[in-house]
Amino acid sequence: MGTCRLCSTTSAFIARELAVCLPCIRENPESAAPLVREAHARSRAAFGLPESPPDDPGGIPCDLCVNGCRIPENGIGYCGVRENRGGSMTGVSPSRGRLSWYHDPLPSNCVADWVCPGGTGEGYPRFARCPGPEEGCTNLAVFFHACTFDCLYCQNWQFRLKTFDPAATTPEALAAHVDRWTTCICYFGGDPAAQLPFTLQASRRAVERAQGRILRICWETNGSMSGRLLDDMVGIARSTGGCIKFDLKAWDEGLHVALTGITNRRTLENFARAAKEIPGRPSPPLLVASTLLVPGYVDEREVGSIAAFLASLDPQIPYSLLAFHPHFFFADLPRTPAVLARKCLETAREAGLSRVKIGNAHLLA
Repeated sequence: MGTCRLCSTTSAFIARELAVCLPCIRENPESAAPLVREAHARSRAAFGLPESPPDDPGGIPCDLCVNGCRIPENGIGYCGVRENRGGSMTGVSPSRGRLSWYHDPLPSNCVADWVCPGGTGEGYPRFARCPGPEEGCTNLAVFFHACTFDCLYCQNWQFRLKTFDPAATTPEALAAHVDRWTTCICYFGGDPAAQLPFTLQASRRAVERAQGRILRICWETNGSMSGRLLDDMVGIARSTGGCIKFDLKAWDEGLHVALTGITNRRTLENFARAAKEIPGRPSPPLLVASTLLVPGYVDEREVGSIAAFLASLDPQIPYSLLAFHPHFFFADLPRTPAVLARKCLETAREAGLSRVKIGNAHLLA
């Protein structure tokens, strides 16, 4: 049970650590902003990460994502893996990545499993080994130990425990794990946005290693990367039968900042940019969207706006609504109520989308 420090409302749907309710975030954003900054400062300090994207006039600029960090001498970027050491950018690079990996049996619990070749056979025979689920094959799941956002409800927050681990992997070493049963690679985390040049290098090496066999390349991301890197991702995903899965966390910018610490403008711009390429390969889906239904914060109004945006680009874009599990700084919130999930599902369809589903209904309350 949390209490809003602005309007004094007490509810099970107000996170204690954030201490601001949804109406105040939407209707009184200037007053809510200091409380939002306080919450994110605490979550960042707990792991030794910068409270906000560094902006040192004399620092080294980083253009990989929306944060546009200018990293000071002996400092780190907002993601924690880009570093200024002696006036040179170090940490991760196209040839060094901080990550872990495992082989995930297909069909998997991937956000796009219900529309991708590995889970459905869509795209057979060019992009799938069989006309149905690729049972017996695996996805090389690559988990990155950094993120360009600071989601207070992060479902994989443990990656922060490894953000500063200096151990690194090369693209060649990662690609070596592609065997004859590997039919796709998925980069997620954390988020791959802070290490996209590495993913591009590793993807090219892996495709070469596959020697003409089916090997789809996919990303699951918050969409905060630079446009030029997105274009490279789209090119690889399109040619291999892979997809790019955008996590659209909120529509209202103030709410997005409250939940993640960062604006959603770049994410929405990038989604629209990538959607222009859908006609070049409509099947299997090139783009997939998802939204986590955080109770008390992400409601049918948010989902309706996101769905209308997606439908304006292409009504066939698959959209997955995901149930929330109490975690990280939002551990005191309840699970997503089933009634909310059903309302959001109906709202998304009414907005014009034809491919919508509740992705993990077993978590609903």
